[in-house]
Amino acid sequence: MVTDSATPSPALLHAVAARARDEDVQLRLVVLNPARAELHLLHPERRDLAFEAECILLETLPDLEAAAGRRVIGSVSIRHDPVEAVEETVLSEPVDEILLALPTTRTRSWGHHDVVRRVARFGVPVTTLG
Repeated sequence: MVTDSATPSPALLHAVAARARDEDVQLRLVVLNPARAELHLLHPERRDLAFEAECILLETLPDLEAAAGRRVIGSVSIRHDPVEAVEETVLSEPVDEILLALPTTRTRSWGHHDVVRRVARFGVPVTTLG
């Protein structure tokens, strides 16, 4: 699951609960770095905003785990772009589905269909939540 907010939306909580019905599922939430895209990966603002998002994620992870009825792994990506964040995840661990929980206004700025198409190139089913 990829989202731009460390606080899970009701739609994301519902999707987590639905996917957790499969006993073999392992859930990972990747939160995009909230820093401005034009900042270099090593810029202090990128690190600081990622830290703030991690703190929020730690507070809200129990909500995701309650919805799932199991442990959910959560992390904040150093990346701002959802495709780059997905790529890092897909290259580091097995992934059966990519769930994009990104607001339409945000994906519109990236080109919603372009994001879905670019993520689909990893050969994993992609589901979007608005």
